Amino acid sequence: MIRACGLAIWLSVSATLAMAEDEATHTVLEFSDLRGWTKDDHGAALDAFLMTCRDLNDPDWRALCALADQDPDPRGFFELFFRPVLIEDGRPALFTGYFEPELDGALQPTSRFRFPVYREPRAAKLANPWYTRREIETGDFMRGHEIAWVDDPVELFFLQIQGSGRIRLPDGNVLRLGYGGSNGHEYRSIGAELVRRGIYSLHQVSAQVIKNWVRRNPIEGQELLWHNPSYVFFRKIGSVPAELGPLGAMNRSITAGRTVAIDPDFVPLGAPVWIEKEGAGPMRRLMIAQDTGSAIKGAQRADIFIGTGDQAGRKAGRLRDPGRLVVLLPIQRAYAVATEPDL
Repeated sequence: MIRACGLAIWLSVSATLAMAEDEATHTVLEFSDLRGWTKDDHGAALDAFLMTCRDLNDPDWRALCALADQDPDPRGFFELFFRPVLIEDGRPALFTGYFEPELDGALQPTSRFRFPVYREPRAAKLANPWYTRREIETGDFMRGHEIAWVDDPVELFFLQIQGSGRIRLPDGNVLRLGYGGSNGHEYRSIGAELVRRGIYSLHQVSAQVIKNWVRRNPIEGQELLWHNPSYVFFRKIGSVPAELGPLGAMNRSITAGRTVAIDPDFVPLGAPVWIEKEGAGPMRRLMIAQDTGSAIKGAQRADIFIGTGDQAGRKAGRLRDPGRLVVLLPIQRAYAVATEPDL
């Protein structure tokens, strides 16, 4: 399951300003070039790698996965069988964060839980695009397609931004939701719209700022949410225990602090990725490329999975930093893609 929209869609207002994609270069580095490499918990990265490597089909990846399954020394495993490759396409590095929302809800509507979470109707599968967000939320043609009801329409909107999440039920059980389709309309950033209206400047826009403004201005806030005609439907995920992370693009549970969403046009899904994030809370960490997002475009663009719930959401919303992303590729593949130096 691919996340419908990364958190960065509304954070990265400038993402709407398309940049020309230069031809990517591939530079093979040494592990000694990776800042902080020796201090990381390589065992945690190896555990995350094993979550998805069995699904990789290429022979070189399958061979490495078999070796990883034999309980090797984690750091030695990566250093022996991989080489770091810096992939650059002319665009600056940007790290953002995303999380799994957790909402309060119920399986039946009540005076508190009034806002429905929908599965995709058959008619929406056959039409592209289908009805807009405004039409879906104000019409009466969605009856019978409810999965659950929640108590906060603003959090429901942001649940759709993430594309997956959890609903905590009154009895303490958890209903996990995955991306189940969309109405086919192009996403419009409400953060960008607030900036366009002059309400906030670009550096002020964050998830919490948007939520607070919508709640302070309920009528204008509703119109702001309807500015985005895109609508995401969900499906129940019954196969993932509550203690594990949500499903990523490889249809496996992702790991907080060890999963990163990347652009698969540059970085292979399932590959280890060394992160050197600057800014507040610098990060030097080996992660695994196990997810994607429609706002994650470019060789040096990455979205870090922070975790589940409000605290993770606040942390993810503040993350917007420069740095460097280095992909670990199997040795033969690393040298095969290396860019020839200019003569």
